Amino acid sequence: MCIIKKAERADLQEILQLQYLAYQSEADLFGSRDIPPLKQTLDEVAEEFSGGIILKMTDDMGNIIGSVRAKESGGTVYIGKLMVHPDYRRKGFGTKLLSEIEQCFPGRRYELFTSTRSLDNIRLYQKLGYAVFDRKAVNDELEFVYMEKSAD
Repeated sequence: MCIIKKAERADLQEILQLQYLAYQSEADLFGSRDIPPLKQTLDEVAEEFSGGIILKMTDDMGNIIGSVRAKESGGTVYIGKLMVHPDYRRKGFGTKLLSEIEQCFPGRRYELFTSTRSLDNIRLYQKLGYAVFDRKAVNDELEFVYMEKSAD
């Protein structure tokens, strides 16, 4: 049984290690490890921790197997770094994490983004009520799709 709760500062190193592992599949889509989640530092994660909410999902042993972050600005909740350990994927944990972070900010507009190559992510977000509202090319190889969900 997995438990979701707010991360504590002491969890940030383990969350960053999970991030490095979880985003390998994203890097594989581009054939490059030069993507922001794989270059983020502990100080940068600590900054996100201070400015928003980071949730963690733990397994029966207390190991962090999933996480998601969000911060609110101007009535919009910006959700990012939704990740699940590769051994625990396709079991509904990403859905649970996303739903839980939305519950931390009820009645708001939610926004997130992912790579246009991340078709599984896009399908998950669409299934959960998110719709594409913008696309931005970062370079010749990378394009982000921005998705939103209005308050229910």
